Amino acid sequence: MANNTNNTNVDLAYRRRKSAEEMKQHVISFALMIFLTIIAFIAVGSEQFSPWFVVPFILLLAVIQVILQLYYFMHMNHKGHEAPKMFLFSGILIAAVTVLCFTTIIWW
Repeated sequence: MANNTNNTNVDLAYRRRKSAEEMKQHVISFALMIFLTIIAFIAVGSEQFSPWFVVPFILLLAVIQVILQLYYFMHMNHKGHEAPKMFLFSGILIAAVTVLCFTTIIWW
């Protein structure tokens, strides 16, 4: 019984350390997303940048935020999420190719 108690304490200490690391990653990624949002507001509010720069720049910031949210807040960085990652990224690829195809058909 003493060994089980020790293992439980070790497991508890390990889970606490893992939870603390994960919380730290969540806080850092949340702060980074807030920072990216502030940058987007500054880009829109500033009259120094043309709309031809601002729109793709905001879309790039949005893509970065989506990736951060998927990896840290949706726990895609954990083991065992390979199948959802594959379906998610293949769906993104199909959507991007579809948008590219329709854009080229409409513009040309």
